[in-house]
Order: sequence, then C-alpha cells, then structure tokens
Amino acid sequence: MEKEFLPVSREDMKKRGWDQCDFVYVIGDAYVDHPSFGHAIISRILERYGYRVGIISQPDWKDEESIAVLGEPRLGFLVMGGNMDSMVNHYSVAKKRRKRDAYTPGGEMGKRPDYAAVVYANLIRRRFRNTPIILGGIEASLRRLAHYDYWSNKVKRSILLDSSADIVIYGMGEKAIIEVAEALDSGLAAKDICYVKGTVWKTKRPEDVYDAITLPTYDEVKENKRTYAESFYTQYKNTDPFNAKTLIEPYPNGIFVVQNPPQPPLTTDEMDSVYDLPYTRTYHPMYEKAGGIDAIAEVKFSLISNRGCFGSCNFCALTFHQGRIIQSRSHKSLIKEAELITKEPDFKGYIHDVGGPTANFRFPACKKQMEHGACQNRLCLFPKKCPNLEADHSDYLELLRKLRAIPGVKKVFIRSGIRFDYLIYDKDDSFMRELVQHHISGQLKVAPEHVCGPVLSMMGKPENSVYKRFIEKYEALNREYGKNQFVVPYLMSSHPGSTLKEAVGLAEYLRDIGYMPEQVQDFYPTPSTISTCMYYTGLDPRTMKPVYVPTDPHEKAMQRALIQYKNPKNRELVREALIKAGREDLIGNGKNCLIRDEFEAPRYYKKDAPQKSFANGKAGKNLKPQKGNKPTPKGGNNKKAAPQKSAGTKKQKTFKK
Repeated sequence: MEKEFLPVSREDMKKRGWDQCDFVYVIGDAYVDHPSFGHAIISRILERYGYRVGIISQPDWKDEESIAVLGEPRLGFLVMGGNMDSMVNHYSVAKKRRKRDAYTPGGEMGKRPDYAAVVYANLIRRRFRNTPIILGGIEASLRRLAHYDYWSNKVKRSILLDSSADIVIYGMGEKAIIEVAEALDSGLAAKDICYVKGTVWKTKRPEDVYDAITLPTYDEVKENKRTYAESFYTQYKNTDPFNAKTLIEPYPNGIFVVQNPPQPPLTTDEMDSVYDLPYTRTYHPMYEKAGGIDAIAEVKFSLISNRGCFGSCNFCALTFHQGRIIQSRSHKSLIKEAELITKEPDFKGYIHDVGGPTANFRFPACKKQMEHGACQNRLCLFPKKCPNLEADHSDYLELLRKLRAIPGVKKVFIRSGIRFDYLIYDKDDSFMRELVQHHISGQLKVAPEHVCGPVLSMMGKPENSVYKRFIEKYEALNREYGKNQFVVPYLMSSHPGSTLKEAVGLAEYLRDIGYMPEQVQDFYPTPSTISTCMYYTGLDPRTMKPVYVPTDPHEKAMQRALIQYKNPKNRELVREALIKAGREDLIGNGKNCLIRDEFEAPRYYKKDAPQKSFANGKAGKNLKPQKGNKPTPKGGNNKKAAPQKSAGTKKQKTFKK
C-alpha cells in the first residue's frame, strides 16, 4: 500500500471519508513527513492510535481563517512553532534577520511569525474560543516556566499563559500526547488534565498539588536576578524522570503554573515503534514548485540512533528538553530504515550520519541511571569523569559494521557530534580506529569550544588536556592508516567567563596549531540553559558566584575577531583587543605575533621598480619613503596607511587539527 501524507485540505479529508479531524496540527515549518521532524512523529503516533489528524502548515497569522481551513477539530488543536525555535530561526546572535529559512519552501524567510507558538495559539483562541489547545515542540518546551528572553531582554511568563493554551507538553512528547488524547476522547475537560507526566498546566488551587516544590513568584524572578538564578537551578535539578519533583510557579491574580515531572524514557522497543511508523520520508509535493524544503537534504539519508545527552554542556538545552538519560534504537530497527534509504531513487550509496545529539552515546552513562535516574548534584563528564561512567563503544561499532555491510551502501559517515572525552575514556580503541578508517568524510567535527580553563569551567566542558590527548591519538591513527583527514573544532566566542585575556589565549592556541576558522559562533543565549542564566544574571547558578559576562557588542566583536586574527578585515579590532588586554607583545614581526606592526621603520624602494606600495597596495614608480611611521590612532583612522596584505591569509577550506 502506498504511503500517504496526512490531510492538508478539505479535499484530502473528503478522499479519506472524513467530515471532521480529531486533531488539527498547526506547525511553523513546512509539512515534512520524516521522523527527523517532530510534527511528523506526533501526527503519525496519533494516527496509529486511531485518531484523525490534519496538518495546517505555516498559516497566515494575520488571518484568522487560515487556521480554520480544516474546520474545528473534535478534540483539539496541537501547536508547534517548528523544529527550531522560531526566534533562533529568524535571528542571528547579533539579532540581525537571517536571509533563509531551511524549513520553508524555497528557503523563503518570513513565512512564520516571531514567537510562532504564542502567535498561532492566540490566533486559534480568537477563532475557536472553547477548543482545547495543546502546545509542544522545542519552542514551548524551553519556555514552559518563567524564562529570560534574549530577543526582548526581558523575563517572560510561562508560554502557557502568554499563549492562552490549555496544556504544554514538554520534552519529546510521544507518551504524553497519547495520554492527553485519550483523556480528551473520554470527555475530560482540558483544564482537568492535570496528572499527565511531561505536561505543564495551570490552577488556582495549588494546595491540591501533591509533593511539590514551590518556586519563587514570577514577580520575584522578574525583579531580582539572584532569585531568578536560584529558581532556574531548582528547575535544572528537576529534569530527571526518576527523581524530579512537581514544580509550582505562582503568578499574579492567584494563578499557579504547575510542571509535572518528566515522562520516563522510551524503551528500545518503544523507540523502534516510533521510527517504524508509515512516514513518506519527504516533504509534501505541494512544495515542489517553490523548490522544495532545504532541511530535508541532510536528514534524508541519515539515521537517528539515540536521544538524550549526559554531556550536559551548560550552553545546550538538551538537559531541559530530552534529558540526560540515553534512549536508543535496536540494530534491527536501524538496519531496516537503512535498507529503506537504499531504495530511494536518489540514494548514491552514502549514509550521511548515524547518531543523535551525541553520536557515540548509545546507552545510559551507568547502570544506576536506569534505576535511580541521573544524579542531581553530579555530572557524568564534568569536571572529571565520574567513576561510575561506563565508556563503551562496542555496540555502536557493531551497528556501524552491520550498516556498512548492507548491499548498496558504499560509506557510512558520522556527522553528529562526537564526544571526544567519552571516546578517549574508552580503554578499547577499536571504535576510534574504525572511525578513522571508515566513517570520516575528509574532516571530523568536534566541539572543544574553547581552550582556557575559566571558560571551559563555565561551559561545563572538559579541560583542554583531554582534547589534546584526543588530537594526538587522532593524528597518530591517521598517520598509521595513511589518511589525510582533518579535525574541524567548533569554537565559541564571548561565552560567560571569557574576558579578553581568555580570548587572546584562544587566538594563541589557534596560531600554534595553524588553524583559522572560516566561521565563528558567538555564544547565543537561548532559553533554559545554565549559560543563558549566567548571561542574564551575572551569576553561576551552580555556585551563586559572580561570573564575568561579555555583553558589550564591541567587546564581543573583538573576541570574535581574535579567533579570526588572520583575516585582514579584523586587523584593527585585533590590535585594539591586544592593547586592551595588555598583550602588545603579540603585535609585531616576531614569529609568535598575531598581527604585524606596520609602522616599524621607513620603507625604501628602488627607483622605477614597479611594486606594491606599502601605503595603498597599488603598483607604482618612483616610490619614496613612507611618512606614516607613527602608530595608527585608536579606531584605525590613519587613511594614509592601509594594512599590508600579509602572507597566510588566503582562505582555506580545511585545516590540520
């Protein structure tokens, strides 16, 4: 039987013999029926349980009728801002509007509103006043309680209140959505569905909530940054399904927002069943004329093997959204999907990725986690490896070997992040050897993020010596196997804890390894991360100690420029940063200098010898000594002395180490 997309119009409903949907799913992305897209998973799960689901993709938020095209659903509206947070989708860290949206037909920007989940839900509420509204997805999940919003620079209320929705489902949602659907189907009012794990709801009777922690009020966290940090850390410590408490957040007018503990992790069988649903595995054909959906390109020939992450980087929201306990699929399920991929007409023999949030996490960090949950006051990999951590790649390696043996598969690559410290802690180096031999497409991307201890500590990342051990091993294996493969390190500028001193230290490290990144990521304060809490409050919520936070745009520009110090466009920013950091020793012609001192001595040229002028970079004759022997004024306003093009600034695609 040919797989079908779910209805997107009345005509589609009519073909199925439907006069009404049970649920109408309003999404901020284009409709892509692939298990890498949250709306595809939730809609197909509901379908499996017998519910009729229609899809409204990217409705016109200025027109109430745009969310009524499928009529009023029997049980409720589901609302999701998209696979990405709509604000991250729309804006760079500098709050500049992005030019393309990979989740919209043809990459067109502007097809969804800012704060999409809130806007869609309020649009529905104006048109259908009494129909239940359930929010889900990453945007709602990370805004489920009071949160700092970087784009407005304010502490916002729970998205449950701002959206006028009835329930928020946080986390991955497969179990919670069925429990909510069955409750609605039984005739229970949405306001009375207060028992489902992994949901947020509101009440005026907090005394009825059993065994809960009451957080500071919204007004308190809005007015006092220390109180905000304390409240946030309480939330952070209650994200584990085994030991989390119910949380209550009081609001004005006697309203209380209640967060139930998370849903338990999916078993392997449950994970397999999610990925065995009848997805069409592509975008809806109505998008062909516009050029299709860019976001499908990377995931179409990739396999999701796990969820969750016990890496617990402070700038990452995975702890809040997917949790720290790893959930994984069986080899049988992954091989079955890989065989489906090989039958795609445009499959060229390359599986692009086998992974998840962290590719080489296949099981919980230790046996205790599946009985007692993740530790509230101890992390698995930071600041040191936990003694209970079991670093074992044998199952992942066996899986990769099976995938490589499938007829029609030429190569199986790993492009999800590899956690290099976990890899190094595995005493058996078999996986790393086969990684180097078989699973790298020219370059391996890893995320040391920084090299300086104070910043790594604020990031929750291992000390730089661990990364050095990994690089040494990686290079040795490449030499052993005659490979010319590179490591591309992800690096971050302006993270809390990074002063100009640490930024210069990172630049010196890049100088020493001969690498200049083509792109640099500034720290992006997205909702519900420890690093964002630091950014807003200036406090480390783990210790309540002050932390330096670079927030001035000019200082952030200097920190970013230091990482790309070889780029001639960054010269004046680098010079200013080095002077402010007291590191003038790095300006000059010495081998360790980051930039050259252009004003050391007069330059004389042979008469009539055509060559580049030191002053303007143009060929000329009868050149005389340069007059500009004084240092460039602050700000680089010496128009007579343009920077000389230095050697080694040619743009390269890959760099060793």
